[in-house]
Amino acid sequence: MKKHDSDSAHRQILLNQLELIAQGIGETFAPFCEVVVHDLLDPEQAILSIHNNLSSREVGAPATELGLARIADPDFPQIIANYANRFADGRRAKSTSIGIKDENGRYVAALCLNVDLNLFGQMQTLLAQFCQTGNVDIQETLDPANAEVIRAHIDKFAASRLRAPQALKADERRVLLDELRQAGYLDVRKAMPIIAQHLGVSRATLYNDAKTVRREE
Repeated sequence: MKKHDSDSAHRQILLNQLELIAQGIGETFAPFCEVVVHDLLDPEQAILSIHNNLSSREVGAPATELGLARIADPDFPQIIANYANRFADGRRAKSTSIGIKDENGRYVAALCLNVDLNLFGQMQTLLAQFCQTGNVDIQETLDPANAEVIRAHIDKFAASRLRAPQALKADERRVLLDELRQAGYLDVRKAMPIIAQHLGVSRATLYNDAKTVRREE
């Protein structure tokens, strides 16, 4: 076997093992932790797999800034843990990036973990509510035209099921849509695009869910 073929075979074995590790971590920490495997020898199509996709990226997407930095510098830190990050839709995240080297000290892959901190904020709110005792006077002003109000309702609904909004199943989305409809939120201008983006689904999927809700009435 030629050296090039041997190197390719070893690299593929490494990536296969890394993929198994990513799958195991993803299944253990679902639904709040996204796990991504990057092939740093193919930076234009670096992402090999995404488990618990919270960032709405796709397999075959290019390498991130950290990936490019490792490609350019073999001395770049191999582990960068718990740094502040954000998903494309603005959700706060905590990320850890682990660079994987071959026997020659060259970066060939990376394993990245992105934790959705919003979900923990929702859990904190839910636990605080659960621990309250006695009568509490609440004064609240809701602006139904405010997209944040709709997102907050979705977050509360998802937190009550210990899920991220993006992890809600079809039947749960339909229950959510029925709640939003009864609260008058579906009458808000651009409500459906706002809801679809926050749930991480297409508008077509959401409109289909809404049609199912109407048929079940």
